[in-house]
Amino acid sequence: MSYSQANSIRILAVVLVPALMLASAFAADKKPAPLPPAHAQSPVPAITNDYVHKEFGDNCSLLPGVGQFVGDLDGDGVDDLVLAARCKNPMADQGEYGFRVSDPFDSDFGYGNVKVTSGFITEDPDRKGEVLLIVHGVGPEAWRSDKEKPKFLLINLPFTALTVKRLALRKRTVLGIYMEQEGEGEQMSSVVFWDGKKYRYQSLGSAME
Repeated sequence: MSYSQANSIRILAVVLVPALMLASAFAADKKPAPLPPAHAQSPVPAITNDYVHKEFGDNCSLLPGVGQFVGDLDGDGVDDLVLAARCKNPMADQGEYGFRVSDPFDSDFGYGNVKVTSGFITEDPDRKGEVLLIVHGVGPEAWRSDKEKPKFLLINLPFTALTVKRLALRKRTVLGIYMEQEGEGEQMSSVVFWDGKKYRYQSLGSAME
C-alpha cells in the first residue's frame, strides 16, 4: 500500500468514525413512538344521574339517547369518563363542584370568554343547555375515585350523536370525542380532543343530504 493510499484511509476513518458514533448516539436517544391509546368502552354499569349530581350538581342531568364512554383521553394511562348532559346554569355551579367550564367551539373562532359565550342562545331551543361532561380519572379507581379529580363541562358543542375513538395527530394518536350533528338537509362532523392543556375543537366538515 502506498503512502497516499494509507493517508487516504486515515482521513476517511477520521471522518467516518465520529459520524457513525454521532448517528449511533442519536438512534439511542430517539424515543420510540408512544403506543396508541386503548379503544374506548361503555361504562358498566351505565352512569346514572346520581353520579352526575354528585360530581356536577343537581342542575345537570344525563341526556337520554346519547352514548357514555370510558377511555384515556389525556394520555396518562388512567381511564376518563365522557357523558352528554343538559345543564341549566353551569357557570353558577363550577366553584361549588370543582369543574371547569370550557367552550372549545367558540374558542376555535376566537371567542374564548365563557362568561360571554355561556350566554349564547342556540338556534334550536330543544338543544338548550346540552353539554359534555368529562371527568379525568385519578389513581386505581380512575373516574370513580372520591378524590379530587379534574372535571370539565364543555358548552356550545354541535352534536346529536357521540362516539369516542382514536384520532391521529401529527406526533401522536389520542382518543377524540367525535360529534355528529344532523340538521335540516345537512350533517356536520367534528371532534374534540385533549391537547395537553385544554380541550380543543376541530371541524371535520359537513355534507348535504
